[in-house]
Amino acid sequence: MNNGTPNQGMRGILEILSRYRDDTGIDLRYDIFDLRQKAEIPDDGYDVYISSGGPGSPYDGEGQQWEADFFNLLDKIEAHNVVNEQKKFVFLICHSFQMGCRKYQVGQVIRRKSTAFGIFPVFLTEEGEDEIVFNGLPNPFYTVDSRDWQVVNPDDVPFSNPESKVLALEKERPHVDLERCVMSVRFTDEIIGTQFHPEADPEGMKMYLLQEDKKKVIIENHGEQKYMDMLLSLDNPDHIKLTQQIILPNFLNEAVNALQDASL
Repeated sequence: MNNGTPNQGMRGILEILSRYRDDTGIDLRYDIFDLRQKAEIPDDGYDVYISSGGPGSPYDGEGQQWEADFFNLLDKIEAHNVVNEQKKFVFLICHSFQMGCRKYQVGQVIRRKSTAFGIFPVFLTEEGEDEIVFNGLPNPFYTVDSRDWQVVNPDDVPFSNPESKVLALEKERPHVDLERCVMSVRFTDEIIGTQFHPEADPEGMKMYLLQEDKKKVIIENHGEQKYMDMLLSLDNPDHIKLTQQIILPNFLNEAVNALQDASL
């Protein structure tokens, strides 16, 4: 979903997959599809799907074939999971998560008043504390957040999709009269997503933070002290390094265990 824009997200995802394969000894094989730029779309023959972050608006694809193909793939996966014991699993990250919220009618996807970029705490809901993907993380935990858009639930109106579960929220800001952004949702038993970047690692984040444009945005929005705190946070093994080591590997474990159980 990065639309040809260089970023650290794909490197982080591939690093996790490689490490997971080495750690488990599982014959894990993968293919990469460039949906937005090259109109490449996987078929429904895979067991696991990870859809990356953007950039751009989660509405960029409205009326375009690539978005229709993406939503159609999710429909096929859901239809498969209804009638088959051997399920298929999906993880949606950032831009893909926002598109998922649009598709499944979860909250309202709106533009932020200002860009969010940096390392921030994420707070698990009661449902999130029981979510297997977050098993092993403290509450709150720290992660990389990079977005111009967000998913909110204005006026506490119930989500249009009653089956979805809000798993995590951004920190409460009592001095700001704004809704707390939804940071993670389980859309179905097999489809989950996060607004933040669980694939981010300290090395990639440091490269981002040292870019002048990113540094300027953070200092303008949060102050120089916050920027320095972010740099120091990269050295804390219990912050984004822990998040990278927990969330996507837990998701892969969930998928692999389910696939193995179904094959017995």
